[in-house]
Amino acid sequence: MELRQLTSFVTLAESGFNVTEAAEKLCLVQSAVSQHLAGLEKELGTQLFVRKGKRLIALTASGESVLNYARQALAIRENILSIGRDHVEEESGVLRIGTTHTQARYVLPPVIRAFRQSYPSVSLQIHQGTPRQLVEMALTDHVDFSICTEELGLHSSLTAIPCYRWNRSLIALKGHPILKHKPLSLECLCEYPMITYTFGFTGASRMQSSFARTGLKPEVVLTAADTDVIKTYVREGLGVGLIACMAYSSEQDKDLVLRDLSTLLPWETTWVAYHKDKYLRRFQQFFIKLLDEMVLENGVVKN
Repeated sequence: MELRQLTSFVTLAESGFNVTEAAEKLCLVQSAVSQHLAGLEKELGTQLFVRKGKRLIALTASGESVLNYARQALAIRENILSIGRDHVEEESGVLRIGTTHTQARYVLPPVIRAFRQSYPSVSLQIHQGTPRQLVEMALTDHVDFSICTEELGLHSSLTAIPCYRWNRSLIALKGHPILKHKPLSLECLCEYPMITYTFGFTGASRMQSSFARTGLKPEVVLTAADTDVIKTYVREGLGVGLIACMAYSSEQDKDLVLRDLSTLLPWETTWVAYHKDKYLRRFQQFFIKLLDEMVLENGVVKN
């Protein structure tokens, strides 16, 4: 059994069983990928794929089990290589970060700027996705670690480190009647059309539970995963917005009035997580340490 066979097998499974796509990802011809798969099945003495004619359409039960161990084998190989690189190429490499739009847009820029000063030869990749996708990215080593609020702290196969706590803020156009309410309450929030995060993003599920526990049902007229989209439609007059506190810019959002909601809604925790068996290179550990040191409670970043 060869590692290149396992690589072709895992890549094919992650490419929706499309041999052409898998070959392109591996920079191989299709016949080479097919040979790897045929050789692996022959050596194992069992079919790994469900076939429909000549097409591969799914994994067999054996194939599912092999896929799990194949991923582990490739992860171990990558860990071994990473140990070697830490001694030969300590200050160069690629840092792959999985995160949401809010983190990438409003929290990470100063951290990345500081990281680049210490590791100018390390190139960075930011992969955005839903919290569920970010868990999968970390589990399958498509990123070195993921950063978000939901999901990461719940998975037993991930090492999850709490970064900071944050809450939400209300944003509204200047002169909006909701701004006359002092103090704000959940009841008065429900009096106006609301724009907020899609369920599953940036603590949306816990926020909805807060309203439900008091028997209130806000009029949510639009949801989005992207904070800038929420701001856009607040500016269009569609409603008031509920956003993560760190996603407000005093420079760029001067036309919007900010009101703190931390006494009304539950605090959230943003996590950084990676596979529990992953070897973290020195520059990867440095980035996580930098994130922890630079981001204060409420998502404020020290510059």
